[in-house]
Amino acid sequence: MMMINKQNYKVIRMLLIGGVISTPLFYVVAIIQLFTRTGFDIRLHAISTLTLGDAGWVQSANFFITGLLAVCAAIGVRRLLRGFQGGTWGALLIGIYGIGMMMAGLFRPDPGLSFPPGAPAEAPTSMSGQAALHSAAFFTAFICLIVANMVFARRFASQGERGWSFYCIASCILAPVLIIVGSMNSAWIGVIMGSAGMVAFGWVSLLAAKLRAETLQV
Repeated sequence: MMMINKQNYKVIRMLLIGGVISTPLFYVVAIIQLFTRTGFDIRLHAISTLTLGDAGWVQSANFFITGLLAVCAAIGVRRLLRGFQGGTWGALLIGIYGIGMMMAGLFRPDPGLSFPPGAPAEAPTSMSGQAALHSAAFFTAFICLIVANMVFARRFASQGERGWSFYCIASCILAPVLIIVGSMNSAWIGVIMGSAGMVAFGWVSLLAAKLRAETLQV
């Protein structure tokens, strides 16, 4: 790892802590809403639909803040690993993920399946422009995380950290598999898609925690 002075290490640790807390914060806020939003059923409704309705601003802010924290983590990864494997593409991909999450918070999906209250009982048969942007932002973010997993799997393998390399590979396989399964199972789509996000987003938090711990050993 390149020489970094103590002050820069402090800044890097602060940036990486954003990544550490990003996923727990996202899911804590989402889970609270599962029990407080009238008409929301996690079996049928994706977490994204929490952005709808009068209280939708809470989940919109949750997306935006989670993305902002991920961007901070990406900057920390870049500063820490500059000139080393993962320092360019790994940081860039995590940064795009963060921007995608922020965009997903700015644009909302279409109402349907009786949520929010007053919405049609059927699933939307077409997609509005705003919903299309939401989906594009979210899936761009998701794909970037899959590729970032591959980047860091190679990095950890080259360093002899087989456990972390295996974890990255497992994450980049399991998350898309869950997305595919969820798209085929409308009865539990919210749970399965939420689990896919937990796998993918959780990787960012665990990676940030690992890299931050490495700075404490220098």
